[in-house]
This record gives sequence, C-alpha cells and structure tokens, in this order.
Amino acid sequence: MAGLDRNTPTPTEIKLHKKSKKLEISFSDGSRFSYPFEFLRVYSPSAEVRGHGPGQEVLQTGKRDVDIESIDPVGNYALRLAFSDGHDTGIYSWDLFFEYGKRQETLWQDYLDRLQAAGASREA
Repeated sequence: MAGLDRNTPTPTEIKLHKKSKKLEISFSDGSRFSYPFEFLRVYSPSAEVRGHGPGQEVLQTGKRDVDIESIDPVGNYALRLAFSDGHDTGIYSWDLFFEYGKRQETLWQDYLDRLQAAGASREA
C-alpha cells in the first residue's frame, strides 16, 4: 500500500472538522469519506502501530478523545497527521485513505472486536 496506484482517485478537497473530530476527504471520482480522528489514530500506518510484519500489530487503546493537531503534505501522494497524544509518524497515502474510506465500517468493527477480546477500552 506504500506506493501510489495510478488508478486510485486523488483528493480534490480535504477538510478538518475539529468540533466533530473528523477529517473529510473528497476524491476525484466523486466519492467522499469522513474519518473520525480516533479511527485514523488506531489505524495509523506507522511501524509503531502496524509492527514490522503480520501479527506484530499493536492494539491502540484509550484513543477516543484524540485530536489531530496538524496535517502536513508528504510530496503529492500523502499526508502526515500529528495527533494530540504525540503520535506523528504515520504517513497516510491517498491509496490508504481511499481504502480506509471504502472499508471503514468493517475495519472499525474489527477494532472494537479486538478491543473487547483484549479487555481494553477506547477511554484514556
């Protein structure tokens, strides 16, 4: 997922909604996705969250109230998000944002299931 797929639509608009804690991205194919900050934080593409291989993922807990402090472009293919808990090493490509948008419901349920299985909480 690191490289940019030429077939992936590109963002036409990116809006940060601080009050509702959502990042909204409109894509060139007309689709629009709204990503809760918490979702983006727990699914950060960083090695700290993903690990260095399958099965090495680190379950993120207590992120319900996390904020996005800043958004920085990375070339013309990605964004680096800096979160209020100090996490800022995830680089989110347009491919990743698009994939997350399409699969958000499934990914979120998977996260909630993993939290429950671990006896962990979304609360800080």
